[in-house]
Amino acid sequence: MKSHLLPEFFVERIEDRCDRCGVCVKQCPWGVFSWNGTEIMIDYTKCVGCQRCVIYCPNKALIVKPYEGSYRPNAYWTKEIISDIKKQAEQGGVILTGTGSDKPYRIYFDHILLNASQVTNPSIDPLREPMELRTFIGRKPDRLEIEDLDIRTEISPNLVIETPIMFAGMSYGAISYNAFLSLAMAAKEFGTKFCTGEGGLPRDMREEYGEVAIVQCASGRFGVDPEYLNCACAIEIKIGQGAKPGIGGHLPGEKVSAKISETRMIPEGTDALSPAPHHDIYSIEDLAMLIYALKEATNYEKPVFVKIAAVHNVASIASGIVRAGADAIVIDGFRGGTGASPKVMRDHVGIPIEMAIAVVDQRLREEGIRQKCSIIASGGIRCSADVVKAIALGADAVYIGTAALIAMGCTMCQKCYTGKCAWGICTQDEKLAKRLNPKVASKRLVNLLRGWSLEIKDMLGGMGINAIESLRGNREHLRGVGLESWELEILGIKGVGEGF
Repeated sequence: MKSHLLPEFFVERIEDRCDRCGVCVKQCPWGVFSWNGTEIMIDYTKCVGCQRCVIYCPNKALIVKPYEGSYRPNAYWTKEIISDIKKQAEQGGVILTGTGSDKPYRIYFDHILLNASQVTNPSIDPLREPMELRTFIGRKPDRLEIEDLDIRTEISPNLVIETPIMFAGMSYGAISYNAFLSLAMAAKEFGTKFCTGEGGLPRDMREEYGEVAIVQCASGRFGVDPEYLNCACAIEIKIGQGAKPGIGGHLPGEKVSAKISETRMIPEGTDALSPAPHHDIYSIEDLAMLIYALKEATNYEKPVFVKIAAVHNVASIASGIVRAGADAIVIDGFRGGTGASPKVMRDHVGIPIEMAIAVVDQRLREEGIRQKCSIIASGGIRCSADVVKAIALGADAVYIGTAALIAMGCTMCQKCYTGKCAWGICTQDEKLAKRLNPKVASKRLVNLLRGWSLEIKDMLGGMGINAIESLRGNREHLRGVGLESWELEILGIKGVGEGF
């Protein structure tokens, strides 16, 4: 069948720069370049825009740009809609995609401005004054009972992280072993944590990196055993994720290698299917039973998180989760990334993380249970300013996923689900995976965390705040610009120009 799809990208070669060295042929896993014996041939219809060939071309002889050809302009029947219809007419299946939604919905972070101190409340110079970014994740007591300087109150287990930023759940299987290891190495070096995702924690990493690993217990229960639970610093029950709320996961059998088979405890070469629901959770009471079963299995020494997608009734769901005994709630906004998701789910289901944080924090405060859990914001955190705004809206800390992948080398070609990642990140192909050096990648991740943390200190100092804890839920430091009154009301912030 002749494809009716237009190409996505066009590859242009600058002939007087190209010396036919063949680097592009070796670097491209998509078959765009080939050697016919005398000449390098280019089939740009196969290009996904990963830019690997452009970066590695020694003579800078290649240009990859979006294909300029289009259908007759139509504001309703756009090129994307037409292409999706043609693709399904040819393939007859669900259109898959990777990363987070790229739809031009309003980005609320970009419509929120931060406060700054001036005369009456002087700013703080972070170069000369101590700035506290250390964050405690977990349940807090209502009050402390102290007798002769001895704390009598029983303190629930908390995670201690040196910056309010952690690495989000990305499973071994969805990403390569080298990428997974890079996250663990960076978390350990910088003093933060990484989440394993639902694919388990390889046994050869448990002793060295268990102390910085938040292990997931998802619907498929992949890799879950007592050793897995007890080697970690925390446990996360994954109920939903922002890129595909309400549906399960699927790791194709061709990606289930011998090592992934051992880690996930499933037969090699078989599909790893995660059901949409946990088949032992159909109520808050059922969730409470699993939370306490996990606490029993770990001698009540590990905080237990519950991860949900940001959906319309997220505030009431969060209230039930806290009352079920969770120590932290992870809320994943609709711009959360993924290795593979139905495109229609990624782009049309869920709500923005900014709104979700605000309504959950407000609901828990109104019910007097905010101190009983931490809130971790995930899905679409792009920079240090997003981190500060998320915390001011009510989060205790954030997860970053896509930003971490970009730091390692990802160029957002959105073809993660194919397993042909040219950067060695979202692939189980041994040759491609070797392209990612864990030492180099972890260094890039550490640099990212360091840079963001320094910027956070600058922003805190500018607001006259010397501890991140003082910012949590302090929405007086936020003002909305270009927002409707109903949006300001849900976010719980005032418009620009309004005083305290």
